[in-house]
Amino acid sequence: MAVKTATRVDTSIRPFSIEVPESELEALRARIAETRWPEKETVADQSQGVPLETSQAAARYWVDGYDWRKVEARLNALPNFITEIDGLDIHFIHVRSKHENALPLIVTHGWPGSVIEQLKIVGPLTDPTAHGADASDAFHLVIPSMPGYGFSGKPSEPGWGPERIARAWTELMRRLGYDGFVAQGGDWGALITDVIGLQAPPELRGILTNMPGTVPPEIDTLLQSDVTGVVNALDKLPSGLSAEERRACEQLDFFWKHSAYALMMGTRTETLTGFADSPIALASYMMDHDAASLELVCQAFAGNPGGITRDDILDNITLFWLTNTGVSAARIYWENKLSFFAAKGVKVPAAVSVFPDELYQTPRSWAEQAYPNLIHYNQLDRGGHFAAWEQPQLLTQELRDAFRSLR
Repeated sequence: MAVKTATRVDTSIRPFSIEVPESELEALRARIAETRWPEKETVADQSQGVPLETSQAAARYWVDGYDWRKVEARLNALPNFITEIDGLDIHFIHVRSKHENALPLIVTHGWPGSVIEQLKIVGPLTDPTAHGADASDAFHLVIPSMPGYGFSGKPSEPGWGPERIARAWTELMRRLGYDGFVAQGGDWGALITDVIGLQAPPELRGILTNMPGTVPPEIDTLLQSDVTGVVNALDKLPSGLSAEERRACEQLDFFWKHSAYALMMGTRTETLTGFADSPIALASYMMDHDAASLELVCQAFAGNPGGITRDDILDNITLFWLTNTGVSAARIYWENKLSFFAAKGVKVPAAVSVFPDELYQTPRSWAEQAYPNLIHYNQLDRGGHFAAWEQPQLLTQELRDAFRSLR
């Protein structure tokens, strides 16, 4: 009779630091300098995508002015770690607050984001007294890199969708010794945070999302069915919608008709192999997430930064290039079987922050239906899809306000 031995699971947490060889940075600059450019777009706006002027301005600065070492130093100034969860190495930043009774918080980025997105909120959240707030608002902060992103491992087989990532995040918080925590996210981080709320592990106290899943499922399905405009979805919406609900539908209709980037990653991920070969191909794709964000990018490279700077943009893109994660990061679109925006039945305490330049502004009525235990709802006066990047002070205050009752 054969004796079956248990497989030992490595739960160790290993310190991690970033040290990019100078030769890789030199090779990057050389590739950018050799870019073969297309002709200029035939329109005077951004309706055809990232303007050639913006891409070329990014290239010039990337070669002649940008310094990766600055963000590398910022990352290394924080405690970075790697741990294996469910067979995959997960990278994360873990900053424990010096204040007693700090609330553990896990923050999840999205695409085309990374842990760099959250660097501006680390200090205010973990050390509030140094940023004009009270010690009672302190958080222990955990910021993981999603599978296939940054310094996390790249899955070698299917299965790492939002549900599995959500379970991995709960395991990570348990492994760090937290018997209670809250979660926040935007973009994919919002969907993963919703799923953590749906899974409702006993340690979870509540969630905050700035891209909430609140759309009634029948409306969500209708709008998604009209990518080409043939269905005339807006003419088939249910009667009795409020002005806010109607506006949200119009915003989502616009998004689905301008989301070719997501459809490409969700259906033909490996066709994007050029992301591993051309820095400019990778950069232009990453800069074209949504209309409001692209406007911020264009302003930044035109010398008029508003919320994000040239360095912010290139810090993130350079991380994708150096880790060769352009394709692996895209695979979560292929893996996902959930709707971004539909209500999912989350019952745990939930908070919703509505930024005016987000893909859609969820009405309070939808938020209350989607999250029956809604503990916080706020409409902000500025900010967009990348809230932690664009408006770190506002998002920090939202986190403090939203979770104060859960401490």
